[in-house]
Amino acid sequence: MKIEINARKREAQGTGASRRLRRSGNVPGIVYGGSGEAVTIELNHKELYQHLTNEKFHASILVLKLDGKAEDVLLRAFNMHPYKGHVQHIDFQRVSKDKKIHMKVPLHFVNAEKSPGVKEQGGVVNHVLNELHIVCFPADLPEFVEVDLSNLAVGKSLHARELSLPKGVELSMHKGEDPVVATVVVPQLITEEEEAATAAAAVAAADVPTTEQSAAPKDGEAPAEGEKGAAAKGGDKATAAKGAEKPAADKGEKKDKK
Repeated sequence: MKIEINARKREAQGTGASRRLRRSGNVPGIVYGGSGEAVTIELNHKELYQHLTNEKFHASILVLKLDGKAEDVLLRAFNMHPYKGHVQHIDFQRVSKDKKIHMKVPLHFVNAEKSPGVKEQGGVVNHVLNELHIVCFPADLPEFVEVDLSNLAVGKSLHARELSLPKGVELSMHKGEDPVVATVVVPQLITEEEEAATAAAAVAAADVPTTEQSAAPKDGEAPAEGEKGAAAKGGDKATAAKGAEKPAADKGEKKDKK
């Protein structure tokens, strides 16, 4: 069943008119293409926003009801407010049954848990693409393309040209182009060697002695060996200083005698 959208012709044009339209709870838009002329339209924001949350709305033939007349259209573009989450503008394109269309359709990944890469090798599926460019007639347009991962192993990739496409659907790609759709990779883990090296480094750091200042010895206690050496060095320095003072005193005495 096709999704229906209600719209009205928009008479007022310009930036100011579009602002007033948004403040009233509506969204300015346009419908173009086919055999008809481009028509400016307005849509109810609440109804449109609900449609935009539906994945099917983005890749399906829609029925646009405009002033009592129904037309088959595709959603081509829409603009959102940068932070308010409001739809600012929307574009629709008319489609003809006898003309092929170019569309982006979403990819649905299935059977990942059955793949040998996940089930037996402990890998994780990496989705490289989430949508695909296709070409088909409007009647053959799929809502999505299914990606079967049941045979994917670790280190292997699934390419776009390997996918099973619905009847009447072709890839929209250049000759020789075949992008990767999905791969299975092993999560990066810490090896046993890395764990052993980390543990050894922690033990080595614990063995490094720390330098601490010893407290002064109490009365009657012998100083530590390091303190004895320091005291001895201190005594030698004091003796040397006293010895240096005596010649200076002798010189003073000689001057007095003269």
